[in-house]
Amino acid sequence: MEWKGKPEADIFWGGESALFEKLQDQKLIVKLELPKETWESIPASIGQPKPIPLKDRDGYWVGTALEPYGLVYHPRLLKRLGVPELKDWDDLLNPKLKGQVAQCAPTRSSSSNATYEVMLQLKGEGAGWDWLKKRADNTGHFTARSRDVPNVVAKGEFAVGFAVPSYMAFEERVGGFDIKFTAPRNAFVTPEPMAILAGARHPRAARAFVEFLLTEAGQRVFMESGLFPLTPKHKMQGAPGSKIELAVEFTGGMRSYFEAPVANVYDEDIAKKRSEALKERFRKDIEALWKPS
Repeated sequence: MEWKGKPEADIFWGGESALFEKLQDQKLIVKLELPKETWESIPASIGQPKPIPLKDRDGYWVGTALEPYGLVYHPRLLKRLGVPELKDWDDLLNPKLKGQVAQCAPTRSSSSNATYEVMLQLKGEGAGWDWLKKRADNTGHFTARSRDVPNVVAKGEFAVGFAVPSYMAFEERVGGFDIKFTAPRNAFVTPEPMAILAGARHPRAARAFVEFLLTEAGQRVFMESGLFPLTPKHKMQGAPGSKIELAVEFTGGMRSYFEAPVANVYDEDIAKKRSEALKERFRKDIEALWKPS
């Protein structure tokens, strides 16, 4: 937004699709104009009761890979604390996790912002904020950026991380750290949207890059990084011992988000309207009152 149509990059990638709607409203991204066959190979949405759009109906952005935001934990540290391995959101409220949760503020992280929205939409605003405050009571650290959350858990500095994109956690696992990931029911799933910025210096190269990412070869690049394929025709399948098979094991055996129903309560329109109010309430009700354990 600060570049104001004279960007220093060609492509904007990742996060919530609501971010791309804001850029589109300000005419800071342009239509992709991808080949018809490529565009039509991508489903319009995934998930119920609230469908998650996988591409922009007007053609300004397209998903590139499916990415769940969930929880990470350090198995040995949990065992020492006497806490079972995590499966659901409410597991974070275990009193034994006092001071053991790491998270990034929704003011600094789109993955955190989206997961805050999931809790508010899942439980209702009143009960949702009550839950988020209780979770803050167990929080021992707010990181400067979302990428730091799985890093401090992998090192054993904290037992649990909240609102972590799976590929960030997978990087730690590939690095040899003892860390596990779980996506509880209704965890936010982003299609990792991509758009070409208005005023891009290399628009043709940018378009070719987007097209490549949607091919089988491009999708395998994502899969080897712990991201899931965007379409039903591709699945997480690799040679024994490969990064893809390690990613399948790391995420609990998942090979495709199209093999089983995806539960989703996240409503993009509600999130877009509430975005600033959510951040303001976080500052007032959580950040201003929070004290490290």
